[in-house]
Amino acid sequence: MSQQSEVTTPGVDPLWEISLGELVRQVAAEHPGRPALVEGDPASEGRTWTYAALLEESERVAVALLERFDPGDRVAMWATNIPEWVLLQYGAALAGLVLVTVNPGLQKGELRHVLQQSRSRGLFYLETSPGFDRTAVLDAVRPDLPDLETVVGMSGWAAFLDSAALDGVVFPHVAADAPAQIQYTSGTTGSPKGAVLHHLGVVNTARNAGTNAGYVANGVFVNTMPMFHVGSCVQGAVAILALRGTHVLLPRFEPTLVLDALETHRGTNILLVPTMLRALVETPGVAERDLSALRSVLMGGATTPAALSRRASALLGCEIAIGFGQTEVHGVVTQTSLDDSPEDKAATIGRPLPHMSVRVVDPASGQVVPRGVPGEICTRGFQNMAGYFELPEQNARTIIDGWLHTGDIGTMDERGYLTVTGRLKDMIVRGGENIYPREIEELLDAHPDVSHAEVVGLEDDYWGERVVAVVRRDPSASTCTAEELYAYCREHLAAFKAPRSWYFVDGFPATPSGKIQKFVLREEILAGVLEPDWTAPERPRITTTGATP
Repeated sequence: MSQQSEVTTPGVDPLWEISLGELVRQVAAEHPGRPALVEGDPASEGRTWTYAALLEESERVAVALLERFDPGDRVAMWATNIPEWVLLQYGAALAGLVLVTVNPGLQKGELRHVLQQSRSRGLFYLETSPGFDRTAVLDAVRPDLPDLETVVGMSGWAAFLDSAALDGVVFPHVAADAPAQIQYTSGTTGSPKGAVLHHLGVVNTARNAGTNAGYVANGVFVNTMPMFHVGSCVQGAVAILALRGTHVLLPRFEPTLVLDALETHRGTNILLVPTMLRALVETPGVAERDLSALRSVLMGGATTPAALSRRASALLGCEIAIGFGQTEVHGVVTQTSLDDSPEDKAATIGRPLPHMSVRVVDPASGQVVPRGVPGEICTRGFQNMAGYFELPEQNARTIIDGWLHTGDIGTMDERGYLTVTGRLKDMIVRGGENIYPREIEELLDAHPDVSHAEVVGLEDDYWGERVVAVVRRDPSASTCTAEELYAYCREHLAAFKAPRSWYFVDGFPATPSGKIQKFVLREEILAGVLEPDWTAPERPRITTTGATP
């Protein structure tokens, strides 16, 4: 009988049964004078917090929060990468509040859904970014948010802290299994769902993934990932906290900015998606940079081409670790090790992290398949989320008998190494960002000139995948143009979700039962049977001048 596709990685070290706030206290007690957080924005003041100062200000945040909210309440952060993001994360943890992370690019409908569904009582936000007025967006949806009692813009952050009365404060006990964050991740069923992450998962997933990826104890992590994402606020900020190191927070990804930070701060580790890594290695003069302190790059978000991995390792003088995971498992759940072969790093996503089990099951029967047979990747262990916030039916479909169904298809070899081969869900991964077609399709279907729309992902040499829309116009709206629909998407969705290429059809290929066959649409597009009516001009790629996707 062939071996079954199930493997468990035992934990050599026990899990840390502590909250994120308690971890901050521990590290501050051990290393009060060590640099903890550095503002890496060259246009800013370049503020720096020692661990003692980080704890002190985080406690001030916690006290100010407790004067307005109760433990267990949800408060949201809607901002780009600024140090206050980290301070609110740790302050909320100390206060026993649940932090709702909000993509800073969300538009009105998207923001309304996140704040409504999470029933957030507080919102902290950065009022503006170049070309984006968040105050105007918030003002438009505020009447629809009866639970939202407190709003603090970053211009009022100092006054918010000054309101804290520190005398006689008793901080609540926060259990390791208490909820720490809600992060919104979409699905094929429509609106984004809020994955509830707990302190045990946040602390230990970050610690285990960072250690396995070669994060240096007492090292320097240069963080260019967006803080609302699990790869940044957990695999970045908390991982380097657990390893007693220094967190250099960059405001955004720009190749020259990242290289400058790695040089200036003697960065030892960084987490990137393949698009970012490609931009770094293609930056003129990168070979002349002093990156001698850099030890490893953890790759996630999309498949990393083997040629890119080898080139980056040689050019940057560091090791590459490949990670696989999702928000629902607190980030990375399987990973290659630094000493794995180049072939394993190129073709696999490694083995489960400590204290975790992974199996591959038949999507129809739920039975574990033999090694080498494709099936759905499922996980079990402390990294599994507590569930989707107030969505019991979604939880019942996602976590079955303790196994979290990831929606990803893969195989397991005889050593327990996994390889991803596809997705049950039609998720599109563009530049490391997960895009869920159903959300875009529902928006397009709501347009008065659209009869129906299907959204698919096609391979793209630069972004990994590009978003494509196939649309059947309403018969009474034959003059509706792709440019108009593109503008409509840009008005209601974050920029990276808007389809780039548009195809108009009179009907869709379907099964006898009427289910539309997306794979046939992809095949017809690739074969040239369908030709695009219009393709949006390519937005600036990541370049050495700092243009971003």
